[in-house]
Amino acid sequence: MTPGTQGTVDSGGSGMDRRQFFAASSLTAGAAVLPAALTDAAAVPGREFYELRLYRVAGEAQQKALVAFLRDAALPAMNRIGINPVGVFTPLEDASDLTVYVLMPHQTLDSVATATARMLADEAFRRDGRAFLEVPSAKKGYERIESSLLLAFEGVPKLEVPPRRPERVFQLRCYESHSVLAGQKKIDMFNKGGEIAIFRKTGLSPVFFGEMLIGKNLPNLTYMLSFPDQNALRVGWQKFVADPEWDKLKADPQYADTVSKIHNIVLRPLACSQI
Repeated sequence: MTPGTQGTVDSGGSGMDRRQFFAASSLTAGAAVLPAALTDAAAVPGREFYELRLYRVAGEAQQKALVAFLRDAALPAMNRIGINPVGVFTPLEDASDLTVYVLMPHQTLDSVATATARMLADEAFRRDGRAFLEVPSAKKGYERIESSLLLAFEGVPKLEVPPRRPERVFQLRCYESHSVLAGQKKIDMFNKGGEIAIFRKTGLSPVFFGEMLIGKNLPNLTYMLSFPDQNALRVGWQKFVADPEWDKLKADPQYADTVSKIHNIVLRPLACSQI
């Protein structure tokens, strides 16, 4: 398998379980990680926070109702309180996986903490989303929401929106590490070692790179790439693995044994997606 395919396996890793990808019990589960991360954020002004939500749905009708709610009520309300652009995606390669991925950039942690309250205080949101928000449990709009919180890398401090090409695709990847130190070394490899620069040079265009502060399978880093189409994804990874600078960087002993498992999924943007 190449890095651009579903279920990628790297040294010491295994394929992705889509149904468990980025599951998180709650935003409080990893609160102990926050102090150091907040120090890092304060040291580099302008780094964003990202909430990545997975809406689990039971069928196509439920998914359709959810997407309509996001399009007509939730995304406009998020934009009104400064959360933009918002990405909305579904898996490209597994038609049976109806999960809806929503990516929300925030400028501060306060924005993350108060987003729900601010949206519910918005009369237009309550009006436009009433049918979905007030639905009885027998007709619920989704099964559950799973959420992760990330802090943008120094090397990609802001979300980067690709051109809106009709065939564009996105790749979401998560690198787990066996220890916090190993995870930080891998982040350093991207930021200071030059791996992000090699990505850009070979056609692997960042949307975001983030250190996961709260979520499943910590410690890990997670990033999203954009491509004009699926062929560009394949070609980009071929160029990357053949790049001489990558050969040199991956042989650097200070970055050895930093990644224990890689998760990978290819996504397509829905019509309402702002990314």
